[in-house]
Amino acid sequence: EVVDRTLHRYPKPAFGIDQLTIDGHSVQFQQEVVQQRPFCALQHFRRLPSAAAAPKEKLLIVAPLSGHFATLLRDTVRTALSDFDVYITDWADAKSVPLRLGAFHLDDYIHYVMDFLRYLGPQTHVMAVCQPTVPVLAAASLLAQQNDPCVPRSLVLMGGPVDARKSPTEVNRFAVSKSYKWFEDNLIMRVPLNYPGFLRRVYPGFLQHASFLLMNPKRHLKAHLDFYYDLLRGDAKSAEAHRKFYDEYHAVLDMAAEYYLDTIRAVFQDYLLARGMLTVSGQRVQPEALVATRLMTVEGELDDIAGLGQTEAAQRLCSGLASSQRQHLVAQGAGHYGIFSGHRFREQVYPQIRAFLQQP
Repeated sequence: EVVDRTLHRYPKPAFGIDQLTIDGHSVQFQQEVVQQRPFCALQHFRRLPSAAAAPKEKLLIVAPLSGHFATLLRDTVRTALSDFDVYITDWADAKSVPLRLGAFHLDDYIHYVMDFLRYLGPQTHVMAVCQPTVPVLAAASLLAQQNDPCVPRSLVLMGGPVDARKSPTEVNRFAVSKSYKWFEDNLIMRVPLNYPGFLRRVYPGFLQHASFLLMNPKRHLKAHLDFYYDLLRGDAKSAEAHRKFYDEYHAVLDMAAEYYLDTIRAVFQDYLLARGMLTVSGQRVQPEALVATRLMTVEGELDDIAGLGQTEAAQRLCSGLASSQRQHLVAQGAGHYGIFSGHRFREQVYPQIRAFLQQP
């Protein structure tokens, strides 16, 4: 089984959130696509009628487009459903998007977020986890610059590279150790014949997956050895926990080459948002235009992907906000995944996010 799982291809997982117990009542949910774009579906977890009071406030969770599927935030969604009407960006696997549907740049990503916020309407809360902290802050800023009524009521930015110059991690150091051309020449491939996205240029998921594993090879080797011995001992509970985690961890998607390369240059090499030089469709992004949106930044004390200070940098950029509109949280003992999943998220991080979003 250990060998088979190493060689296995892992399909896109399901969210599997059909029923939750809320305030002592069993509540059913129906997942539905409410907006469809070539590279993203906006998913809504619609609460079916029940005895539990339905939340009125909308929360858009913007999932990372960085190799894993949006289901990586399953725990984030499940936890938030008790208090909010939850929507999530479900990014497409680029190898499944036909070439005729066009390219997908970082600018397109930002426009998608703006369109989704316009669809959801005024007073929507937004939570961005990891990679989307930059495009979500850009999208909110542009809406504010345009005096759009759908500018978010609140922004929660979690563990992302708003200013990747702060406390650089291995991810950051690698991004600046190679030229833009090196990334384009060595990491971009064409989708093969047997996929709908045949001939599309992509950054393949298997390369991103390999980089995830190589960041912590000893940890993953130990996990697989422990799994082997759990099977020998007949420890079914521990073995199933391993399967559950790695079924999600090994399921990866391809990213459109233009989006991936835009991100390398704009976020990790040139730090355009942090330097006030990011432009979207020719318009400069001005986070200082945000004056009515509340901002919460969340970082993990032990985050080895987005170092301390990288997300907090958004507080400096959003200089138009009063101190009463801001909050910063460092989750003690939490690594990157611990700020949006697991017991530290549920017990330490989420209660503070909920209190921040539910302020009058």
